[in-house]
Amino acid sequence: MAKSQNKTVANDGSVQGFLDGVKDDQKREDSYKILDMMQQLSGYQPTMWGSSIIGFGEYHYKYDSGREGDMCRIGFSPRVQNISIYIMPGYQDFDEELSRLGRHKKGKACLYIKRLSDVDEAVLKEIMQKGLDIMAEKYPVEN
Repeated sequence: MAKSQNKTVANDGSVQGFLDGVKDDQKREDSYKILDMMQQLSGYQPTMWGSSIIGFGEYHYKYDSGREGDMCRIGFSPRVQNISIYIMPGYQDFDEELSRLGRHKKGKACLYIKRLSDVDEAVLKEIMQKGLDIMAEKYPVEN
């Protein structure tokens, strides 16, 4: 049986072009702030992953099932309803930080916020850094 390929892969799409195309002024402004936060915290340049995710860094994963691929270490996407923030280890160990964050919803590896003014930016940075730290431990950066 052929292995399925990831649909979300790094590409040479323009991050600035993508963000400039966000129609909602507040979401576009918030997205540029999140872009700066993630770039400063991660030390990586932003890259488009698929058509709508801006990611930073990269890691290779391999599941017990044999499925493997590459994904960004941290990323976000300004969606129509919310800004989705991707912390790749997931949010299962983030209860304390999330309790201080402010207005949000969450999935397994995705945090949804309406706008930055709804959350405490310092706590959001803590969450991003903790996610990056967990990823560095689990998937050390290869030189």
